[in-house]
Amino acid sequence: MNRARRPEWAGRNYLLLTAAAIVTNLGTHGALIAAAFAVIQSGGDGGDVGLVAMARTLPLVLFLLVGGAVADRVPRHRVMVAANALNCASQAVFAVLVLTGEARLWHMMLLTALCGTGQAFFNPAAEAMLMSSVDGEQAGRAFALFRMAMNGAGIGGAALGGAMIAALGPGWVLAVDAAAFALAGALRAFLDVRHIPERTPGGGLLADLREGWTEFAGRPWLWSIVAQFSIVVALVGAAESVYGPLVARDSLGGARPWGLALAAFGLGTLAGALLMARWKPRRMLLVGTLCVFPIALPSAALAVPLDFFGLAAAMFVSGVAIEVFGVSWMTALHQEIPEEKLSRVSAYDWFGSTAMLPLSTALAGPVESLVGRSAALWGSAALIVLVTGLVLLVPEVRNLTRRTKPVTGGPAAVPAPGAASADAEGPVRGHG
Repeated sequence: MNRARRPEWAGRNYLLLTAAAIVTNLGTHGALIAAAFAVIQSGGDGGDVGLVAMARTLPLVLFLLVGGAVADRVPRHRVMVAANALNCASQAVFAVLVLTGEARLWHMMLLTALCGTGQAFFNPAAEAMLMSSVDGEQAGRAFALFRMAMNGAGIGGAALGGAMIAALGPGWVLAVDAAAFALAGALRAFLDVRHIPERTPGGGLLADLREGWTEFAGRPWLWSIVAQFSIVVALVGAAESVYGPLVARDSLGGARPWGLALAAFGLGTLAGALLMARWKPRRMLLVGTLCVFPIALPSAALAVPLDFFGLAAAMFVSGVAIEVFGVSWMTALHQEIPEEKLSRVSAYDWFGSTAMLPLSTALAGPVESLVGRSAALWGSAALIVLVTGLVLLVPEVRNLTRRTKPVTGGPAAVPAPGAASADAEGPVRGHG
């Protein structure tokens, strides 16, 4: 698209971030499947798959807060490129070990731990960089189109990854992921951070973390939804990383149908992002939270278990729903959080949302042995519904409304139910 026809909000940084996200997601979605099947093909069981998944998420949780503080202190694109370099190296070594048949469980745990460490520094920097690349009332549309491109790549990555595992084995998929990280890091090296004001000398890392915590804890809508997602992410992570591949092996026919089911989820996120590119719900967090209920569907489908088509349908609906939530959530953060604190608040968001993920993936195997796979999955679905219902009791979640003026101070006040606002937007309907 040439400059004359490009939307005003689609600047250089936005386009570079979008291109890099497409490349990364093409590799990563296949690699997540490949890691699970690398463990299974080496003779591992559900407990071993859970340990490798835990090894990835534990350092992600441990280093997220540090990563967020660092990303608000040094140029964010440098943090992103360094993290991509670490991910590239760890996935390349993982690929070589799998391809040569030398991969052992401790090798896989160590290398996925390095990958998780890279993500801990990358995620807060990347989220803040994306939010600072757009402004104004078109931010929601920009986020929706970014996620549409990212998730579109995820569809191809999951489907291609499942097919490559079936045809060539998981090692080659891991090698492709390493190459994708290298290319994405090269693209992110060209990001322009001159528009981001330099931080004035502060009181150090701990002071930065305290300031970020004050910003986070002062917003009930923020910490309540993060608490909700600490449970939702843990349950979905266990289902996707551990139970899903095992159900696919036992009932669906292996890696290929599981990859296609994940691709159906990606197709749902694509449809959800397309919806949110045109729809601007005024009470964005209320709408987003209501859309968390369908996220329980894949766990229920795996619990039955449904055939491939039933599972794919559940995954598709879940993908639409999570994308409506995701765009609403990013829009709320962009609207309410000052730019100079975005990385730290994002780090608390990521930390809270993923804090229980290492435990859930590690315990998935033992819980399956104790109560059975089906009971574990039904329990996951029920808990997702329960915690989502509880967060709707928080008034700020129900009442936070969309505005077009950026926030410049501390925690913003949440308008009262039905309050009129000069800068509030109503939902955009139709296809025009």
